[in-house]
Amino acid sequence: MVESFGQQALVSMLVHLFVFGITFWALQAIQLDKLLKKNRVAQGRLLYVLLTVAIGSAVSRFLLDYYLWSQSLPVFFE
Repeated sequence: MVESFGQQALVSMLVHLFVFGITFWALQAIQLDKLLKKNRVAQGRLLYVLLTVAIGSAVSRFLLDYYLWSQSLPVFFE
């Protein structure tokens, strides 16, 4: 039982990191420079990171929930 919690934690961490990477890559397509004030480079980078975490967390949570639901679905049909 404890092993499954460890495996689940590892899978969750890997999915989050993977989705964060994809989200950061996708956000690079947006030119936020035009929306930011001049000479606010550090704040712009922080905004990218915060957007990555916010969007990535929502997407990875959805994927992990969907996986959990798909694992529980066979119980419904027993």
